[in-house]
Amino acid sequence: MRKIFGTDGARGIANKDITVELAVNIGRAISTYFRDDAPILIGEDTRISSPMLRNAISAGIVSKGLDAIIAGIIPTPAVSLLTRINNFAAGVVISASHNPIEYNGIKLFSHSGFKLEDSIEEMIENMIESPLFEEPPTGTGIGRIIQDENLKESYINLLVEHFPLNLERLKIAVDCAFGSTFYTTPTILKRLGATTCEIGTTPDGKRINVDCGSTNPNVISQFTVAEGADIGISHDGDGDRVIFSDSEGNIVDGDETMLIIGKYLKKKGKLKNNTVVGTMMSNVGIENAFREEGIIFLRAPVGDRYVLSEMSKSEAILGGEQSGHIIYLNEGTTGDGLITALMILTVMIDEEKPLSKLRKGIVRFPQVLINARVKDKEILNSEHVINFINEEKRRLGKEGRIFIRASGTEPLIRVMVEGENEKDVNNIATKIKEFLEEKPCAE
Repeated sequence: MRKIFGTDGARGIANKDITVELAVNIGRAISTYFRDDAPILIGEDTRISSPMLRNAISAGIVSKGLDAIIAGIIPTPAVSLLTRINNFAAGVVISASHNPIEYNGIKLFSHSGFKLEDSIEEMIENMIESPLFEEPPTGTGIGRIIQDENLKESYINLLVEHFPLNLERLKIAVDCAFGSTFYTTPTILKRLGATTCEIGTTPDGKRINVDCGSTNPNVISQFTVAEGADIGISHDGDGDRVIFSDSEGNIVDGDETMLIIGKYLKKKGKLKNNTVVGTMMSNVGIENAFREEGIIFLRAPVGDRYVLSEMSKSEAILGGEQSGHIIYLNEGTTGDGLITALMILTVMIDEEKPLSKLRKGIVRFPQVLINARVKDKEILNSEHVINFINEEKRRLGKEGRIFIRASGTEPLIRVMVEGENEKDVNNIATKIKEFLEEKPCAE
């Protein structure tokens, strides 16, 4: 069992769970594990704690003899892509993604641009807990810390080259959540000719994900309508997610995004194995829509690493999560909110249809996502809780679903309720939330 790394790297409250000491030790461990002549790339988001942790992990890396290349504030998927194409030994991102400002984290990528497998993270944890007491390098054997702000431009140039779109007729609303896409996304859209209106593009270290971004989609919905934009694009703090708004203010989540892109790829004969991978959270209505299009839809556990694992097994090239974390393996090895946005814009231009028409006809089951704040997430294993959930599921009927999981980073239990009757769905979700919050601990 991993103690430091969770479903998406090491994450927790900065300077409490994710400390300077831990960052130094992770730096030392990965420098030892990825022992190579190649340097390690480091990127970060805009949190006030990110420079502190970046400096710490850099110190750990160079103390073991490898160079650390600092890319500055850059989206998580950019680090993944640049690590792969520039042959870095590994990539590191200092970010807590969509989590609140007090959190931060450390994500690791292999030289191939993929997130590390569980077994490798366990090996790195073992190196931290039982370090090898080898003689540390001295003199010129110590690594160097090198700033390279040009890497951000390399990422932008790569995407402009891969998506040579003409966006001159489009007005695009953008919400960068005061996060790491504040420069890259508006810059690429403008270079492709779009007119942009922007919010969340002046980060100060304190407002990342605060009442903005993909976790608050009503913001981009209202902003898109107010600005008379053709489409709205909303990222999370580190840029691996994206949620859209059409010109009428309708929110387009990851499920609908996968459906739009999946149908387009199938039409073009590019949907490998005619398969798309979603998660247990994906709406049944979306699953039915894929089936009607003759597309195989598979479900994986929640978490992009599990989606990617299922994609590997089924040899699918498209998969993702309702949250807007979409993986398109023809362009990248992890979710990239900007690549997903460029894919949606490609469909709009090629089909000559606005997003409102591309999503027209999609029938979704009423679904509620709600968080229960708890003291002990182990209550999910309680027989009393399990029986209560099963009884509520029976009330929903044959087509209803209840999916409950513990957050990997916060003291929350995430509750999803889905069914045919919206009133029943809302009532049951609220009832489950209140029941879980009343339970102090596991029995």
